[in-house]
Amino acid sequence: MTIILTNDDGIDAPGIRALKEAMKSDKTVIVAPQVQHSGCGHQVTTRKPIKVIKRSPEEYAVGGTPADCTRIAITHIAPETQWVLSGINAGGNLGTDVYISGTVAAVREAAFHGIRGVAISHWLKKPLVIDWEVATNWTVRVLQELRDRSLPQGSFWNVNLPHLETGKPEPEIVFCQPSIDPLPVKFRVERDLHHYQGEYSKRDRTPGTDVDVCFSGNIAVTLIKL
Repeated sequence: MTIILTNDDGIDAPGIRALKEAMKSDKTVIVAPQVQHSGCGHQVTTRKPIKVIKRSPEEYAVGGTPADCTRIAITHIAPETQWVLSGINAGGNLGTDVYISGTVAAVREAAFHGIRGVAISHWLKKPLVIDWEVATNWTVRVLQELRDRSLPQGSFWNVNLPHLETGKPEPEIVFCQPSIDPLPVKFRVERDLHHYQGEYSKRDRTPGTDVDVCFSGNIAVTLIKL
C-alpha cells in the first residue's frame, strides 16, 4: 500500500518531515510543492506545464499547488495510492478554513477520486513555537485511531492539533463538528492599500465545534463530506 504525503507549506517545511517520521513504518512517497502555497484553496494548474523534480524514488518536488500534487501523484507517480495525507500544516485549518486551505484541498482532491485522506494541521498560539517532535507523537496517535475507522465515500478527515504549553496534560482526541462561524475580518487601511489584520485566536468558538475543541487544548477531528 502506498501513502502519498503532501502539504501546502512546501516540500522542505518541517511539518511534512514530521509527518514522514510519524509514518516511518509505512511505504510513503512525498509529492509536495516546491514552494509555499498557504491559503491557495483548491487552485489547480491547467493552462501551463507543471515541472516535477524527482529527488529520489520516494520524493518529488512539484512546481504547482497542493491539489496539483495529488493529481500528479495518483495518476502518474503512484496510481496504486490508497491514502493521501497532507500536513503537518504550521497553522490551524479549523471550521470554514477548509475552503481556503491548500492543505485540506490536497486531501479533498483525493476524495474526488475515491481515495481516503487525512489533512493534519497544528494551531499556532503565539508566542509559542511548534515542537515538531510532540506534533509527530500526536499524529501517530490520531492516525492509528483513524486508520481503523470506516470512511464514507466522498469524505475525508480534517485534524487540528492544539498548541499547548510545556507540562500541560496530553490532549484527548475529540470527534466533533466543524465550526461555521466566520473568520475575523479586519483591515488596516493606508490610502489604497488594505492590510489584513484579523486575529485567528479571536475567532468565535461555538461550544463543541472543532474551533472550541482545539482552542481548549484537545485534538479536533472532523469528518468533511464533499
